[in-house]
Amino acid sequence: MKDTYKAITTPATGVFKDKGSKFLAFAFPVENETEIKQHIQQLKKEYFDARHHCYAYRLGLNGELWRANDDGEPSSTGGKPILGQLLSLELTNVLVVVVRYFGGIQLGVSGLINAYRSATADALVQAQIVEKVAKEILTVNFSYLDMNQIMKLVKEEELEIISQHFDNECKIKLAIPLSKKDKIVSELSSLIARIYTNC
Repeated sequence: MKDTYKAITTPATGVFKDKGSKFLAFAFPVENETEIKQHIQQLKKEYFDARHHCYAYRLGLNGELWRANDDGEPSSTGGKPILGQLLSLELTNVLVVVVRYFGGIQLGVSGLINAYRSATADALVQAQIVEKVAKEILTVNFSYLDMNQIMKLVKEEELEIISQHFDNECKIKLAIPLSKKDKIVSELSSLIARIYTNC
């Protein structure tokens, strides 16, 4: 199972100018649609005097959740070129918003497509692109007597511990790479089941 994807680590900006129109691009690493809405609202508030705020985003391991928005520009001249850049770089969990200030001269369909694509490309060139491992959070409850075996498995598989609480009843929260999920769940289940069966 594929569990790696390409994303950006920090926000980045880019700019493109054509015939007096100015296109400001803002790229953000995002994890969910709530974050996306917040970034878009913030930019609309900050650049309230701009003519358009076009955007596109991809979310999910394979970019399965996506959207492209032209925000009043002719159909497919704003959001689609932005999305095209995300697709060409195979990026996901990324939002790009391009803010346009109109310069008084119409750019035409091909001019707009080029402008939104170029502004996006400039922002993404400034961004640090990394390969990340997609993980799923798993919470494991177990008896204190199980702790050595559980922690041994965590160490052997080099699992990331998000949080842990040890008492008579213990709880550990782990981030597990998707490619290891079935194996880890199976091993944890057999460990815990075996202990409880022997009680």
